Amino acid sequence: MNADRVIEIRSLNKSFGDFQVLTNVDLNVSLGERIVICGPSGSGKSTLIRCVNGLEQYDSGGITVDGISLSAPGGVDRVRAEVGMVFQQFNLFPHLTVIENLTLGPMKARGLSRKDADALAMEYLERVKIPEQAQKRPRDLSGGQQQRVAIARSLCMAPKIMLFDEPTSALDPEMISEVLDVMVELARDGMTMLVVTHEMGFARKVADRMVFMDGGEIVETGTPAEVFEAPKTQRFKSFLDKILQH
Repeated sequence: MNADRVIEIRSLNKSFGDFQVLTNVDLNVSLGERIVICGPSGSGKSTLIRCVNGLEQYDSGGITVDGISLSAPGGVDRVRAEVGMVFQQFNLFPHLTVIENLTLGPMKARGLSRKDADALAMEYLERVKIPEQAQKRPRDLSGGQQQRVAIARSLCMAPKIMLFDEPTSALDPEMISEVLDVMVELARDGMTMLVVTHEMGFARKVADRMVFMDGGEIVETGTPAEVFEAPKTQRFKSFLDKILQH
């Protein structure tokens, strides 16, 4: 594996029954790189990043994360220790307070004491700008606040890579920017990020590379400047025209 590559995806194929979701997908991600994956609904983008941390099993091909093959014995567990994931629907534990949501992983998986886990949780709640919400339950927060808690929870596990699966699509428009602002800060700090999103303003600001998927394949890749100014394929041009009209 190339020394600065933290993710290598090779000839990845995945089907759900008769429906081919991913077809011979190849993608390499370098340390510190921010990649935005976009494409129409059903193009395979969410399935792709869910394969990266073993939430979906692929049919053939291979994925290596930080030198660990997902198909190796214990590979999925080892990869998940390195990779944080933020979902569309927050996935917080409703019966736990915000700080309990954040401390559960570090205490169980990393063996931190309650005191150290609490200190770590408060550090990341400060970072996502909601330390005052620590003792509330998720139901008492706005959608934007819940998603920021979800990001902080992932960061408490000290991931090398962060995966985001349409993190703003369940949010009201006024809450989207507060989540994207946190993600922009993460990018500035050099976090390796793989982001499935339709937020093209965020892509312009943050992405080192954009990946356009359609029909389970990577159709086009390029820097934001390249793809916004001169998309190479009609499929990507049509997609951007539709997205940018909204």
